[in-house]
Amino acid sequence: MKILAVADEESPALWDYYVPGRLAEYDLILSCGDLKAAYLTFLVTMSRARLLYVHGNHDGSYSSAPPEGCENIDGQLVSYNGVRILGLGGCLWYHPGPHQYTEKQMRRRVAKLRRAIKKAGGVDIVIAHAPPKGLGDMEDPAHRGFEVFRELIDEYLPRFFLHGHTHLRYGAHIAREQINGGTRIINVSERFELEIPEGDHPAKQKEDLVFITRRPRESDSIEPI
Repeated sequence: MKILAVADEESPALWDYYVPGRLAEYDLILSCGDLKAAYLTFLVTMSRARLLYVHGNHDGSYSSAPPEGCENIDGQLVSYNGVRILGLGGCLWYHPGPHQYTEKQMRRRVAKLRRAIKKAGGVDIVIAHAPPKGLGDMEDPAHRGFEVFRELIDEYLPRFFLHGHTHLRYGAHIAREQINGGTRIINVSERFELEIPEGDHPAKQKEDLVFITRRPRESDSIEPI
């Protein structure tokens, strides 16, 4: 399965200078947040792929005008063609605004997903907006990572942890990819391609997209306290 992961900045090659067929090779598109809803709608329209997304801290407009044809898995665990994907959007709280969480609030969000993770037998891909603490984050208040994400990686050993939030253009010290144990932690800023060989898929589900946790409601959003 070939996956296109996107975050933070719209890719000119995939939008402004799009060439028909450029997205044809992808089976799945994953958005890690902070992208225009129109851009995600364009990607899912021009490709044959499913598009799953989580919220970035600048995606407040999604509440009134979400990306069309795309599926929100923020706070959810889903199985797509046997690949278990966990969505945890938002960033560490730094000022009043949507999709920001204290460490305690994000820890509660993760705790609510533990039963589903156990039922699924683990998780293969985590898509988040913010990075784990100390693994791709920055020292300023707006771009610090979550400690609970490191614990999640250590406990469940997902194959991939995908995030955005810390744009690569912020400086040469921002790493595109890191390894922590057996997990590849990838900053997908703008776009990144990855592939899971067919033989590496867990047992496939009867449906191509199975929600292991319930679908999200607007009332599920957590505001900073």
